[in-house]
Amino acid sequence: MNDRPHSLRIGTRASPLALAQAEQVRARLAALDPHCALEIVPMIASGDRIQDRALAEIGGKALWTKELDLALIEGRIDCAVHSMKDVETLRPSEITIAAVLPRADVRDHLVGVSALSELPHGAVVGSSAPRRKAQLLRARPDISVVLFRGNVQTRLDKLARGEVAATLLAAAGLVRLGMNVGTPLEVEDWLPAPAQGAIGIEVLTNNPAAQKIVSAISHDDSFAGVAAERAFLVGLKGGCRSPVAALADVKGTNIKLRAELYSEDGRDMVSGETEFARGDTGQASAFGRELLASAPASIKALFG
Repeated sequence: MNDRPHSLRIGTRASPLALAQAEQVRARLAALDPHCALEIVPMIASGDRIQDRALAEIGGKALWTKELDLALIEGRIDCAVHSMKDVETLRPSEITIAAVLPRADVRDHLVGVSALSELPHGAVVGSSAPRRKAQLLRARPDISVVLFRGNVQTRLDKLARGEVAATLLAAAGLVRLGMNVGTPLEVEDWLPAPAQGAIGIEVLTNNPAAQKIVSAISHDDSFAGVAAERAFLVGLKGGCRSPVAALADVKGTNIKLRAELYSEDGRDMVSGETEFARGDTGQASAFGRELLASAPASIKALFG
């Protein structure tokens, strides 16, 4: 291990969930090389500071990454840990996704009621995700969906105060925080966001030492699945305003990718499925273009 760094500074957002994810990364790296000094460097992301507006209105997913990106580029950290569903599709050339940890539960949990059918007519549900909003309105067009920002505990506290009747939270985040709440929505009926449940680690493209140690803890199937879902997004040219769901099923040398695109109100939806060779991100992107081409104007207007 003489070519490995003697220390590694692990950058992360300072939210409880982000810190829990960074601790997972540190534990895996420590198991790999007990002699490497591992320091977690938390920082406040713009997305954590601004809670009263939708991400699409104030800068999109870059609000979760720009502080960590700058810290990487300036050499203040050696790697950055992210929830991959929060990482914008097109990344700076100076930065490389070096690893994806074994992917956790990709499902959403419905919290507040045990089934959407239990919501009273006209109920108010909280969610800041365009994908979740569209899926909710498609399933229950009678309800209202309101902006619901904040970390997991903040949203649970708002729910407990009765600000909304229900909300949706990622199962993976709940597990990482040791919270057992809500009812899982099965992916056969409720596709997750692309890269949901995946923790990714980025390094500088020109830092081979950091890239080598980080890539050693990557999970091949999880990396391949997330890469396929992100390549699908490249084909869509979608942003954080775009309601899109996708999930890759990695089976040996092949990947089966299922996806759905929605209008904002959930009334219109197109779905599709394709299969291609593992690592063929070009085919995943082509699938995105083809699915969007088949969509009605109400959906096309949200992409590209």
